[in-house]
Amino acid sequence: MAKKVSIAQYWGAGCGGCDVALLDIDERILGVAEMADIAFWPIAVDTKLKDVEAMPDKSITITLYNGAIRNSENEHVAKLLRQKSQIMVSFGSCACYGGIPGLANVTNKKAIMDYVYNKTFSSINPDETLPQVKYQAPEGELELPVLYDTVLTLDDVVDVDYYMPGCPPAVSLINEFLDIVEKHVKEGADLPPKGSFIASQKTLCDECGREKSYEPIDRIYLPHEIDIDPEKCMLDQGVICLGPATRAGCGAQCLNANQPCRGCMGPTAAVEDHGGSMLSALASIFRTADNETHLSEDDILKMMSEIKDPLGTFYAFTMPKSIIKRKVTERKAEVSE
Repeated sequence: MAKKVSIAQYWGAGCGGCDVALLDIDERILGVAEMADIAFWPIAVDTKLKDVEAMPDKSITITLYNGAIRNSENEHVAKLLRQKSQIMVSFGSCACYGGIPGLANVTNKKAIMDYVYNKTFSSINPDETLPQVKYQAPEGELELPVLYDTVLTLDDVVDVDYYMPGCPPAVSLINEFLDIVEKHVKEGADLPPKGSFIASQKTLCDECGREKSYEPIDRIYLPHEIDIDPEKCMLDQGVICLGPATRAGCGAQCLNANQPCRGCMGPTAAVEDHGGSMLSALASIFRTADNETHLSEDDILKMMSEIKDPLGTFYAFTMPKSIIKRKVTERKAEVSE
């Protein structure tokens, strides 16, 4: 019998869906148990961080790290697991691209804390008390992780070997990765080149079975504003779908549920900026004739204004990995006397 491998799974700034996704492989989880020992998985196994710290370097075969890097604890554990692991996998959209937490990059830590503790409808905080990093309790000093100004991706802080995007990664991709690991363990098969994505190299449009007419549009709709034809391309119907700019591999699950793609698989290798690529694709289908726009400038602005949340539409999952990365906040220059 081949020697068992050692697997770790950890969550950074995320929702926990990636951990649950690993259980969605159903009975195959029993095969994973035969092939591997769980070295560290806080959601499922009672292993402490001090146990990981005591492990020899590179003693963990594979770590699946999900979640973005939002605070000092996320970064510390990511670096610790990188030190202890032979292979580090960026697991899920948050680890790969920043994900939904990455939208916090339009503001900063101070503004977030002020809003959450002082300005929400349910905030009752007359003294405007905010959480502190350290607190001297009778039992001793307590310390909380430091919240960062900027949401980072996993490969911003550690070296990453493989990427498996998705919110969460599709079961088919998890099974594909397990096939790779199993063949490597049992048959000595080579692993993919470092930096590989466990996903398709094509765009979602390539695996979408909807009928495309490539007709131009003169109106943008939100999904609830029309009865979406399940047989026709979303964009042909005026519904923004990020399929043209998004990596395939998810099995078009949202489209199969008659909902547009929101881009959780991120861009293909040919795309430098996910949101910019989608904006370009959208602009190319505005109604035109003889290479001149039917619509006036005011008409175009009106149509674009129908996109109620441009940032959340085009960069919902990829803001920290975009060219923009974050909003630049104003800084007052210090004037020396």
